Amino acid sequence: MNIYIYILTMALVTYLIRVVPLVLFRNKIENKFVSSFLYYVPYACLTALTLPAIFYSTESVISAICGFIVAIILGIREKGLVVVAAAACVTVFIVERILALL
Repeated sequence: MNIYIYILTMALVTYLIRVVPLVLFRNKIENKFVSSFLYYVPYACLTALTLPAIFYSTESVISAICGFIVAIILGIREKGLVVVAAAACVTVFIVERILALL
């Protein structure tokens, strides 16, 4: 019986998280601070979720750092997402093969 209470509670909390902003903020948000804060929240969350995975998803932290540096350089040069991701993956692959030989 307790498991059903847990599931119902989780469903209610998830529903409220999605509905409350729609009910409270019906008009356009005109406050510049709040608007800019809400604009950057997805980027901050994505960074917080992705950055640790970058360094712990490879066999070596050295290869992860090399791939990260390549991705940063290509991102600054405004290359496309596919190009950046592919170049970072290829860099990690090559560096791991070189490290395996050492």
